[in-house]
Amino acid sequence: MVKITFMGAGSTVFAKNVLGDCLCVDSLRDSEICLYDIDANRLKESELMLQALNRNINNNRAKIKTYLGVEQRKDALRSADFVVNAIQVGGYDPCTIIDFEVPKKYGLRQTIGDTLGIGGIMRALRTIPVLEDFARDMEEVCPNAYFLNYTNPMSMLTGYMLRYTPIKTVGLCHSVQVCSRHLLQSLGMEDKIEGCRDLIAGINHMGWLLEIYDKDGVDLYPEIRKRAIEKNEKEKHNDMVRFEYIRRFGYYCTESSEHNAEYNPFFIKSKYPELIEKYNIPLDEYPRRCINQIKNWEKQRDELVKNPTLTHKRTHEYASSIMDAIITNKLFKIGGNVLNTGGLIENLPREACVEVPCMVDGMGIHPCHVGRLPVQLAAMNMTNINVHLITIEAAVTRRKEHIYQAAMLDPHTGSELSIDEIVKMVDELIEAHGSWLPEFK
Repeated sequence: MVKITFMGAGSTVFAKNVLGDCLCVDSLRDSEICLYDIDANRLKESELMLQALNRNINNNRAKIKTYLGVEQRKDALRSADFVVNAIQVGGYDPCTIIDFEVPKKYGLRQTIGDTLGIGGIMRALRTIPVLEDFARDMEEVCPNAYFLNYTNPMSMLTGYMLRYTPIKTVGLCHSVQVCSRHLLQSLGMEDKIEGCRDLIAGINHMGWLLEIYDKDGVDLYPEIRKRAIEKNEKEKHNDMVRFEYIRRFGYYCTESSEHNAEYNPFFIKSKYPELIEKYNIPLDEYPRRCINQIKNWEKQRDELVKNPTLTHKRTHEYASSIMDAIITNKLFKIGGNVLNTGGLIENLPREACVEVPCMVDGMGIHPCHVGRLPVQLAAMNMTNINVHLITIEAAVTRRKEHIYQAAMLDPHTGSELSIDEIVKMVDELIEAHGSWLPEFK
């Protein structure tokens, strides 16, 4: 029997997506599914949701168990074949609030704050110690399991797991599989979606759409570039930052414009406040989403937890397909976050966590060699990778100076604040986090 352990199972909506998918796959229908969380109420809600799905779409074939708190964590992991990670350390209140409100006092504004920037740095520093504990337990009770990481900041967390633990890890993000479709839809090129072929590589949330062809092998980029530039000139829309990437750098990338607005020094600038309106940038977007999710959860909970006819349609999340490919030895292609071992992307560092095409089969996950990125795209990736590597160094060494350095080298933070302001802000963030962070020297 296959054993799947879901860490952070209190994320009921995402647990439904990933585990509901598993219940739709023949090789996974009889799995033992272990739900783990530190919040008893949310864990119970997810259990009720999954029991309903198991009953309604799977004839109760899966065996569902729940595990609450650190003292039950090893049992949740014991003999697991696959471990899905979807935890959020510190939640919206207090940690996301701290990540946004303290920098705001220094004039530093953010949109999402979960991948890069000072928000991404702090999120990594409070999450890596928890992953260290997970890895230690897994090494003891399920050393051969695959760790499928969905938690952000993806590159920092996956990079840490791959460099500093023996656990077989891949980072997964759904922005890869929707990238080309979304772009073509937004430019009125829906007729080119069927049979479309593409190549995406770079880093998480800044993976570049390097090539895109229609079903007949016609290069779509000339028309994409023309339409993207025209659209930015003629109308306000929600993807203006990435379309500006197309204009200035020649290529589109995987994650949304609200994300990418804060991954560089170009768009959120206190000296040029008019850029916020010009590029339609939603400042404080992530806290706003959190507030709305909390407000709407009671209604959504009833739809998921108290719905006796709950059903599920398989999503585009990679997890169930990866599990199926490994179990059945069927070939499946993903966009995965892996170490740049052997120079998968030749002009990025070997210790970087990169996002590249990977083939999955019964022998595991096999990243594909991509070659060299166009120099301007590698340079953009490097501004982010610098922060990834130094933040991981801070987490491993527990040295405060590396947190300062990561923040100083962050493209947005470094372009807005002085060195002294950055140091003061980091100190205030560390103090505000309290026990959510380990002690730094």
